[in-house]
Amino acid sequence: MWVHPKQLIPGCRLMKDVVGKTNNPIVMKNTVLAEQHIEILHAFLIDNVEVSDRLANGKLFVPEELKEEDIAKRVQVEEDLSFEEMYLNTVKAYKQVFLNWQSGSPINMNQVRSIIIPLLKQIEQANLDLFLLHKYSSKDDYFYHHGVANALISGFLAKKMGYQKEWIQVGLAGFLADCGMSKININLFNKKGTLSLAEYEEIKKHPTYSYRMVEKIPSLSVEIKLAILQHHERLDGSGYPLGMERSKIHGFASILAVSDTYHAMTSERIYQPKQSPFKVIEEMMFYQFDKFSHEVIQSFVKGLANFSTGTKVLLSNQKKAEIVFIEHSHPTRPMVRIEDSQEILPLKDRQSIYIEEILV
Repeated sequence: MWVHPKQLIPGCRLMKDVVGKTNNPIVMKNTVLAEQHIEILHAFLIDNVEVSDRLANGKLFVPEELKEEDIAKRVQVEEDLSFEEMYLNTVKAYKQVFLNWQSGSPINMNQVRSIIIPLLKQIEQANLDLFLLHKYSSKDDYFYHHGVANALISGFLAKKMGYQKEWIQVGLAGFLADCGMSKININLFNKKGTLSLAEYEEIKKHPTYSYRMVEKIPSLSVEIKLAILQHHERLDGSGYPLGMERSKIHGFASILAVSDTYHAMTSERIYQPKQSPFKVIEEMMFYQFDKFSHEVIQSFVKGLANFSTGTKVLLSNQKKAEIVFIEHSHPTRPMVRIEDSQEILPLKDRQSIYIEEILV
């Protein structure tokens, strides 16, 4: 199991080397921890370590939950890191807890909150970076990036839509939405080839598994649990696992649906190459009255308008350009200046050309 050093006690046995920033082991695998080892882990600001569920004396190890002040201290420490560093650290921690869930461990909400809340607190500073999270992942590690990105984008949207008290909880829902994938057969979860129809039907059960994993967690509201269950439902009833229609789908689930779809479609996955963020948003706008919430899509689209004049972009014809004007009625198709010819091109009039990527 993975635990924070604050939860360790003498007698815990390490299951993996604890590696520092230099990639050299700080404490070796199979070490039976003493007080001095635990002090070293604190000194090196290690976030999580993997230990046996049994102490060296054979007794069951049941770690105490982290206290609120310990979570707050981590937030303060991580605020000194860049957004990218915090994001990548959080993805690494998400992978660790997901492996715990695959091994049968229940969700530890204090641990979850200590992992994702420091990053959620950076949403205002990150802002436009949230549209570019797909840049960090590859098809091999996409799943772990997706859990963190879903939390960030969901929290961002909820906050922009005025949920000033609930936006953190919505972010937590995004983080936990795919926890049920840990209950899918591991051979299916790691499969590289195309899924059969039966295998895809099994994958479609993961929102139900996720709901069962969070159902009895008292710190999560009923609305957040519904959002986790319904995050793949669509307004026209074409979603899963229950095929619900708009009147029965909670608003928080609609937020998760947009963030989940956007990051998935813009990221490189085993079965699908990544797509242009602007093209994906255009497609989602097309379905905003049938599959996705109009209100959520509009809140998301407004964020695009924050890409300022002067932003460098790559067009689908592989020409580099610069945004010179964004019309609020056509946020995905601004007016751009072509770099090599200085031609001014209004993309709303050239539907065959679109922004492939933001250049940063």
